[in-house]
Amino acid sequence: MAGDFRFPDADTDVTEKNEETEIVVNVGGVRQVFYSDNLNQYPETRLAELLNCLSGGYDSIFSLCDDYDPGKREFYFDRDPDAFKCIIDVYYFGEIHMKKGICPICFKNEMEFWKVDLKFLDDCCKTHLSEKKEELEEIARRVQLILDDLGVDASESRWKRCQKYIWKFLEKPESSYPARVIAVLSFLFILISSVVMCVGTIPDMQVLDAEGNRVEHPTLDSIETACIGWFTMEYVLRLISSPNKLHFALSFMNIVDVLAILPFYVSLTLTHLGAKLMELSNVQQAVQALRIMRIARIFKLARHSSGLQTLTYALKRSFKELGLLLMYLAVGIFVFSALGYTMEQSHPDTLFKSIPQSFWWAIITMTTVGYGDIYPKTTLGKLNAAISFLCGVIAIALPIHPIINNFVRYYNKQRVLETAAKHELELMELNSAEGKAASSRSELGDLASEGKEGPFYSSRLKVSHSDTFIHLLSEEKHYRTRLQSCK
Repeated sequence: MAGDFRFPDADTDVTEKNEETEIVVNVGGVRQVFYSDNLNQYPETRLAELLNCLSGGYDSIFSLCDDYDPGKREFYFDRDPDAFKCIIDVYYFGEIHMKKGICPICFKNEMEFWKVDLKFLDDCCKTHLSEKKEELEEIARRVQLILDDLGVDASESRWKRCQKYIWKFLEKPESSYPARVIAVLSFLFILISSVVMCVGTIPDMQVLDAEGNRVEHPTLDSIETACIGWFTMEYVLRLISSPNKLHFALSFMNIVDVLAILPFYVSLTLTHLGAKLMELSNVQQAVQALRIMRIARIFKLARHSSGLQTLTYALKRSFKELGLLLMYLAVGIFVFSALGYTMEQSHPDTLFKSIPQSFWWAIITMTTVGYGDIYPKTTLGKLNAAISFLCGVIAIALPIHPIINNFVRYYNKQRVLETAAKHELELMELNSAEGKAASSRSELGDLASEGKEGPFYSSRLKVSHSDTFIHLLSEEKHYRTRLQSCK
């Protein structure tokens, strides 16, 4: 086909000149005719370069396309035709939209192949592309963390290796069985400490001190001291072994850990030293105020519960919906409290003394709690109350569905990313074993024909047919054909 190529003659008629102003492109079996007027709008694109490549000979032609038919003046490309149909919109409309179902990363690669700038991609499509990039970066980060845990650098000092081991032992329960046991113990200490804090407030479980004041039972106090000792040792070891101590100290969960430990030592200091500097009653009030801060340790459960972490992230992603909910309730509370105050003024035994006092009634009514401490007594007031709790139900129900969707979407996304990270590790293990397997394929074929299992198929290595590759983990360039897709 390429051997019949001839350069165009200089003496061409008007018809041949018109043919030179158009090109025929065949992308994956889909033929498209383009005219120079449209292509020259973007001269840096690959299709525009095809107009001038004929005068450069074979090297110029085949540097731009996969094949060329000089008889039909047709350029062949082994690329994705569906993505190409979207990309050529830039020549007619000046913008590009991705079709539903096309992988954003593959579409970006197609745009780079056709040398079309990403600025022509519509904003909504750029959002899908950025989300896909974030997913790949998250997968790459998880894979890199696993590889860092598996790899051992012999050039590192003994202290550095010990530091990594302690960090993995305390932060990654899935790394080993002892680490899992430590995570379970930490979880149990949190539960025991929370239970002791609650039981210590029961009057029957308290004892009288020398001044006649009720204090916690010495046994409960000893259990509390043991739990604080565990929390302190755990925090100090994690701080020492942390690779980035500033980031560790400013992390939210680690701040919670400090708030759960600090009140014990501050109250202990005030109890033994504060009496000499201030009145004993002030010291006791300060100690009680610090003791109530022990409730912060219940948030430590989020470190060991993926469900609580998912819920926290879903609430963070639902700030807009939660803001709408609070705005609806705030407007309703103001309106119905003002109406309730006005309508109840005619009753001599009214409970609505002022509009700010009526806010409490509006809150418990719109949220359908209804304590009954404040209630309307007039007919119009009761009608206002009925309308207020109906509006409250509607206002609360409207944003709930988006919040639930955010939770389900994030939960499913985390499961997909976890599976993708494991799959990527399997692919990397498979690719690393290909070199060794190539030299023994004939031997494996003989073993397979005899019904035996070769050494290549181990329990750790699973065969996969996906072509997914995380580019962030390698500096090498990998190209895809139209038959491949990013799964």
